[in-house]
Amino acid sequence: MTFAYQILTHTPLWVFVLFAYLVWQGIQAMQPRTTPIWRALIVPVVFIVWGISRIGFGHQDGAWPLVAWIVAALALFPLGVLTPRPFEVDHTTGQIIRPGSAFALVRNLIVFVLQYAVGVISAIDASDRALALIVGRAISGATAGYFIGSTIALLIAYRRKRAVE
Repeated sequence: MTFAYQILTHTPLWVFVLFAYLVWQGIQAMQPRTTPIWRALIVPVVFIVWGISRIGFGHQDGAWPLVAWIVAALALFPLGVLTPRPFEVDHTTGQIIRPGSAFALVRNLIVFVLQYAVGVISAIDASDRALALIVGRAISGATAGYFIGSTIALLIAYRRKRAVE
């Protein structure tokens, strides 16, 4: 129990705020809702920025973490593009109408837990740091690649649906 307490007390406050926001957004997404397009882009932008921020340019960690990031980003980019969440467009307001789904909550929690776990492992055990660094970069790359792909798919679909007016 002391170990878990130490992990939680050494976790920056912004991580708890981000976790609460992602859970709140996921719960909101379980109900059908109408939102402006910019609000639909907040969570993807958060994950893209988080994923890109973990690249670690200038670190002397070798090439493998960067290679892992790029390979994972390229691997999940098509998944993001090819699996857009369904929505309709309200042609009078331009807002998107999404059906309720637990997908966003599950996706957000999986990505958050993976990112958090890698951060904890790399902070705690120096012997696992190299592996955690590569795995962490792969997770970050996969996250960024998926959300960049899904954002592109959302914006293209939104543009097409708005053009149908």
